Amino acid sequence: MGNKMKTNRAAAKRFKLTGSGRIKRSKAYHGHLFTAKSPKRLRNLRKSGLMAPSDEARVRKMLGK
Repeated sequence: MGNKMKTNRAAAKRFKLTGSGRIKRSKAYHGHLFTAKSPKRLRNLRKSGLMAPSDEARVRKMLGK
């Protein structure tokens, strides 16, 4: 019997799959030190981004997909 791989729980909390199968992620640099960052930059950091294709395979493996 082949063993199933456990889902990496840290990755599961950070990434979601989109309907088309891409991996959605949140942007970095939105944790603290906001006075140094412009309002426009902070607004854009609130939006989600997509995982780079070169990293997708690694994240898929962690998510067990």
